[in-house]
Amino acid sequence: MKILVATEKPFAPVAISQIREVTEAAGHTLVLLENYRSTQELLTAVSEADGIIVRSDLITAEVLDAAKKLKIVVRAGAGFDNIDITASTAHNVVVMNTPGQNSNAVAELAFEMMLYQARSGFSGKSGFELRGKTIGLHAFGNVGKYVAEIAKGFGMNIYAFDPFVNEDVIKNSGVKVCKSPEDLYSKCKYVSLHLPANDKTKKSVGYDLLKRMPQDAVFVNAARKELIDEDGLLKIFGERTDIMYLSDCEPDCKAVFDEKYKGRFIFTAKKMGAQTEEANINAGVAAARQIIDYFKTGNVKFKVNK
Repeated sequence: MKILVATEKPFAPVAISQIREVTEAAGHTLVLLENYRSTQELLTAVSEADGIIVRSDLITAEVLDAAKKLKIVVRAGAGFDNIDITASTAHNVVVMNTPGQNSNAVAELAFEMMLYQARSGFSGKSGFELRGKTIGLHAFGNVGKYVAEIAKGFGMNIYAFDPFVNEDVIKNSGVKVCKSPEDLYSKCKYVSLHLPANDKTKKSVGYDLLKRMPQDAVFVNAARKELIDEDGLLKIFGERTDIMYLSDCEPDCKAVFDEKYKGRFIFTAKKMGAQTEEANINAGVAAARQIIDYFKTGNVKFKVNK
């Protein structure tokens, strides 16, 4: 079988080395398409692929039409909104993700942004400490659990809201349970967002939640920009001068922030949550092994299309 790694943002070389090792050891051929700049390059590469590993790359109906031999696509990461699930199902292509493999990297980035903001961007100006501050986790999945672990080390008071996680699981992690998003945002100086992006969650965080946050609030988004109602975000920024926004994804309204709210936000230049050597290896190798196992045994444990 021919397995294609199609990555506009490439894996680290050490990750590719290990992906190649496990792929070729299983008797398959690895093909690389890295740093590509046009859809046509991707369309050409997928035409001979039996399996594809991607990161944030778009697998659209057009791509699937060109991939006549394709049987499986694995997103090296948790989110899979870059893959057209309906079209994949129509083409009889299995879609999987690799949940948990990038989680620690994303959690550490959330804290790195908080620390950078707390110490005034390491500018020499006076800052403040995280110990004793209150942090709320909006979702308590793989990333949220890692954020909670780090927050404990900083001596923070930790709350979480997640209706899909048993309350005992949250409590047994040393985290207090909130009954609603409104309760979470009202209690916490820091709120760290870790929702998946889907039809129910997109634009679900905006003015009504952010206005509830206490004085000198810091809202952290290491998830997806699509979760934010940007009109509501701009509205609360216009009303309150004390709120900060730290995001691992520039919002579409970045120009407004640049013009009006300098010093009140931190945006990464490109999405960096999974941009660590360890996450590259974990997610990339997991994706390769899932494809190999699917070809060998038919295992669809991490299948996301039904």
